Amino acid sequence: MGLAAAISSPGELHSLPVLIYGLYFLIPANLLIYGINDIFDYETDRLNPKKTDYEAVVTPEKRRPLAVAILATNLPFLAALPILWPAAMLAMSLFLFFSVFYSAPPIRAKTKPILDSVFNVLYVFPGAVAYQLVIGEFPPVAAIVAGGLWTMAMHAYSAIPDISADREARIATVATLLGRNGTLLFCLAMYLASAALAFSFIGWAAVVLGAIFAAMIVISFASSEDGGIFNVYRRFPLVNAAAGFLLFWYIFGPKAF
Repeated sequence: MGLAAAISSPGELHSLPVLIYGLYFLIPANLLIYGINDIFDYETDRLNPKKTDYEAVVTPEKRRPLAVAILATNLPFLAALPILWPAAMLAMSLFLFFSVFYSAPPIRAKTKPILDSVFNVLYVFPGAVAYQLVIGEFPPVAAIVAGGLWTMAMHAYSAIPDISADREARIATVATLLGRNGTLLFCLAMYLASAALAFSFIGWAAVVLGAIFAAMIVISFASSEDGGIFNVYRRFPLVNAAAGFLLFWYIFGPKAF
């Protein structure tokens, strides 16, 4: 989204910094976010059926190799940025801060209800890095807030299937605080607020996407307590991917043709 908003012609997609940090956010940045999360989450992950059956658990003996892999894949990209493309350092610094301290102490935001959702603004900053690499300026703050509200809803929704495991492990999250239905209402409010704020940037696309995600929340309300919402959740990544793909072409398409 950051690239689509920043570039004026398709040729700008082929610039060296865009290619290098496109690779960074494809693999190393994901290893950073989810690797740190798994290193500090074993006590709750081992109690979570979603992790043991649908995903995976990082056991204690795997922590050191994972930490080494995170450092080895991330440090070259992070060291090069302030030397070669310092304009993007603000967005990258914010990405690193929210990514690391979402899971790691002393903040460990994921165990502090509402703050756990707020820290998911980390997913907006890769777009901000891309925007700064091309434009040299930080994106409009209102656009960051709109994206942040959307990621708050995304996080809160994904926390609903974890409620039982988190309560058993005595970990507080936005979902354990608000409960199933309260969290769904929270998600609905965040999606609608995000769409309203994004309207000034992407017009009616914000209305359409807001309606799609609002419909997902309504369907979730109607789902049964015993696994019904998890069936909707399993389709959540597909909805996110499709929305991102369509939104990219909505923004980039007029510049490409």
